[in-house]
Amino acid sequence: MDVHDLDFAPDAGDVETRELYYSEDVLVKAFALGPGGELSPHEHPGQTNAFHVVEGTVVVVQGDSEREVDAPGVVVHDPGVPHGARNESDDPAVFTATLTPMD
Repeated sequence: MDVHDLDFAPDAGDVETRELYYSEDVLVKAFALGPGGELSPHEHPGQTNAFHVVEGTVVVVQGDSEREVDAPGVVVHDPGVPHGARNESDDPAVFTATLTPMD
């Protein structure tokens, strides 16, 4: 599946998501953040989560730090580390999140 074929169109401040793949071992979701959209910081105890920025620029929050990640870019979040993302640009940003192992 090509994430660019998902026809995302988030409005300002909105977040759209689609489940791309699920198995006993892994979950892959796509997120589209409209301008000002945010995936609030959260954590996954016992699971690794990797963000793959595929379009635009995402401000990735990881623990107490933040950094801009441009497409194409990858950030891996270790188990139990709070993480989130927001879009501070004027254009939509798209990233996938891969979560493993599944409980």
